[in-house]
Amino acid sequence: MGDILVLVITIVFQVLWWAILIRVLLSWLPMAGIRIDPYNPVIQLLYQITDPILEPLRKYTTVGMIDLSPIVALLGLQFIQYILISLIRGA
Repeated sequence: MGDILVLVITIVFQVLWWAILIRVLLSWLPMAGIRIDPYNPVIQLLYQITDPILEPLRKYTTVGMIDLSPIVALLGLQFIQYILISLIRGA
């Protein structure tokens, strides 16, 4: 049972990690002159997945016009995943 739970936690956290990274990369595209359609269902799903993680962090991690919330979120996800897996394995 523990191995299955570890696998589920790993998959969920990896999906969140990649979703945040993809969102960051997409945010750079307008600077390269590539327009992103905010009404695209895939983009909306990406925002629905990542907003609950990034929005609470923004008020604490924005310096001027620089938003550091994705960096904090990625590090936080890795830390929480490590803690959860350690607790499950009893280490």
